[in-house]
Amino acid sequence: MKVIFLDNDGVICLANNWGSRHKKQKKWGGMKLSMKGREIPLEYRFDNFDKKAIKILNEILETTGAEIIVSSDWRFHATLEELGEYYRSQGIIKKPIAVTGMFKDLFPREWSALRFRADLELERYMEINHWVENHSEITHWVAVDDLDMSVEFLGDRFSAKDGSDSKPGLTNFVHTPRSDEGIKQSGTKEKILKFLL
Repeated sequence: MKVIFLDNDGVICLANNWGSRHKKQKKWGGMKLSMKGREIPLEYRFDNFDKKAIKILNEILETTGAEIIVSSDWRFHATLEELGEYYRSQGIIKKPIAVTGMFKDLFPREWSALRFRADLELERYMEINHWVENHSEITHWVAVDDLDMSVEFLGDRFSAKDGSDSKPGLTNFVHTPRSDEGIKQSGTKEKILKFLL
């Protein structure tokens, strides 16, 4: 099985799309101040995806046959089924097959130590790595994210406590640092394909 661990914000939901949920909610008119998260109807809960970014993602999915696993924080605000519905409504040709586990559930001891630090990159790396290590059916995979989870970045910030040379970080990783371009950034599609073909 080929898998893309997909973040949304900064990858397919770009800076020019941020805040579009507020416009949709205002137009809808049914929004109440007391409504929180999953109480908001799905079509008004999230920002729109960038159409050109979706076109590129769909080309990657068609070329590779890869499945989507959501690693984005959006997984905290919707069920897998709801995410699938939203992806399809935004033009993505495949629904995600899974979401990564939550750091605090997978690694409670580490979560207790890190929860007051903003080490989102380390947490997401560990969530994705846990998924890969526990699914032997994966033959090819890549994580695409605007958070830098590369060995170079995380390895410089964190070192192994056991004195070994091992460094945290993902080797199968494509960074999308430009929030206005995401997956559309020149060369990004080719980098993703390299890991999946």
